[in-house]
Amino acid sequence: QVQLEESGGGLVQAGGSLRLSCAASGNIFSVNDMGWYRQAPGKQRELVATITSGGITNYADSVKGRFTISRDNAKNTVYLQMNSLKPEDTAVYYCTAARFSRMHYLPDYWGQGTQVTVSS
Repeated sequence: QVQLEESGGGLVQAGGSLRLSCAASGNIFSVNDMGWYRQAPGKQRELVATITSGGITNYADSVKGRFTISRDNAKNTVYLQMNSLKPEDTAVYYCTAARFSRMHYLPDYWGQGTQVTVSS
């Protein structure tokens, strides 16, 4: 099993920045790709960004150019740097991890989530 613990959420004004962190523990050798999802009230869950073990990244169109996903394999940590935040970025953000690298990201592990609120 793998445990994922997010940190870094909070309240920020529109145009501001936040950095989310996610520390993985447990059977980390089983982790390949990692990603961030978000879910806003009354909306479907959205895949925000993914990163492979080799550092290849993908982003949702809604965050391209504003968010950056990165990982430090030595620290077993993945980050989500969020800049130029908008009120529509308000959501609970979930860190995820996958045991296998697939064409379409499919996580096996989920964190508890961290709230990000962007005020206008």
